[in-house]
Amino acid sequence: MKKIRSKILLHPIMSFLILILITIVLSGIFGLIGLSTNYNTVNAIRGGYDSTPVAVKSLLNLSGLKLIFRTTVSNFAAFAPLSMLLITLIGIGIMDRSGFLSSFFTLLTKKASKKRVTFVLSLITILASIMGDISFIVLIPITALFFKYSKRNPKAGIVLAFAGLTCGTGINIFMNSIDSSLLEYTRLAAGSLDVNYTISNHAYIIIMLFMTILMSFVITNIAERITIPRLGKYEEEIEEEQYLDKYKKRGLLFSFVVGSIYLLIFIYNIIPGLPLSGNLLDYSQKLYIDKLFGYNSFFNQGFVFVITIFFFLCGLFYGLGAKTIKNNRELCNYLGHSLDGIGKPLVLIFFASTFISIFKDTSMGSVITALIADLISSLNFTGIPLIITTYFLVIITTIFVPSAVSAWSILSGVIVPVFMNAGLSAEFAELIFRGASCVSYGLTPLMAYFVIYLAFLDMYSEEDRPISLFGSIKEILPYSLVTGGIWLVIFIVAYILGLPLGIGTFAVL
Repeated sequence: MKKIRSKILLHPIMSFLILILITIVLSGIFGLIGLSTNYNTVNAIRGGYDSTPVAVKSLLNLSGLKLIFRTTVSNFAAFAPLSMLLITLIGIGIMDRSGFLSSFFTLLTKKASKKRVTFVLSLITILASIMGDISFIVLIPITALFFKYSKRNPKAGIVLAFAGLTCGTGINIFMNSIDSSLLEYTRLAAGSLDVNYTISNHAYIIIMLFMTILMSFVITNIAERITIPRLGKYEEEIEEEQYLDKYKKRGLLFSFVVGSIYLLIFIYNIIPGLPLSGNLLDYSQKLYIDKLFGYNSFFNQGFVFVITIFFFLCGLFYGLGAKTIKNNRELCNYLGHSLDGIGKPLVLIFFASTFISIFKDTSMGSVITALIADLISSLNFTGIPLIITTYFLVIITTIFVPSAVSAWSILSGVIVPVFMNAGLSAEFAELIFRGASCVSYGLTPLMAYFVIYLAFLDMYSEEDRPISLFGSIKEILPYSLVTGGIWLVIFIVAYILGLPLGIGTFAVL
């Protein structure tokens, strides 16, 4: 039965090929019938709305096919997850090969229960949204190794990390650049109806604190009760008992001291106002959050290398202290350790990046989002029907436009005024958008970092239990369904009972 199943199970690469062909054909059909619409955006300079036309662009013609052939290589080379993954794996490789990760994980888990460790990992993945997209590159491979050295299936660690990062994508205690952009669109949309409308940066602090703790427990229980038992044991599990001798302890001490100094120097340089501090901030921005996380900031553009150097230093000084690195040749060999067997993931990333770029070229996602905005506006719902309808329609939108900023730039000009005219706050409108995004963000292969999750699942898959595109989605589905139910209940309860969302922020105006 397993042999028959493996024969008919589509490899992820084949799935992406089919999705590419479907996208091209659909773009031809929609382009032929002239599928198009308009969406409203708020003009920040003169106020009011600008109507922006958007239409499906057909790739099922000569010019479309020429575009695909002309841009495929450059799109692959510019695909952000690719370069971030390769650079980060260099640092992870030396940490792993030197023995640092094995000793460090042993130190962390030797007196902790497995469920408690799972909870801490769930909490970390939810809080990691402050790091932005690099959290997918760092936490997925490290959590896989954490599970492996803890004698658990590394695929369960991959699913856990991806579930926490995606279902927790809209749960941010600390603001990042995405939150700042979303709030700006919300302010502009609210200002089109009320020029005196103000939104605090702490508008969601209460609900975010609550959801961070709740979702950590939820993800932990789903992982322990469903994911880990279903995935079973890993055939390459480490059987020998891990222990820390004097050399390993010395290596950990060396890495801790050097790593701490490195982090303190970095942290000092993102704090403004102190002597010789704040050198890594973008002072062209007004808000601190934008100085730190803005598009042109050092944190946004250089953080991948900052993390890689940190990993390199931890692995190097552990190896020197534990005597697992004896010469420069061993050091250089260890740097490429995590890149061994990277060929299959690179091919997978190539086809995924091609699918994503082709779908973006068709503009189908933007058209679908704009049509959904028109639908929300035309229904004239209020109260709970408006909340539920908007919630589920945004879930659908996220599948086709995973970028929260891109989707909200289209939706905010409609959803925020509709909510305010219905007596609901602009903050509540944005919160529903963010909560709904959490539900389907991890279910769409159009999300750029979905392929990183898929690639590592494939890397750790046994030959008799291969992974598929839809099989990887199935692993995340329980987390998404429970997340969706929790957010919906919270929205309805907050509306009925008038519970605060943050400091001075409520669902009802």
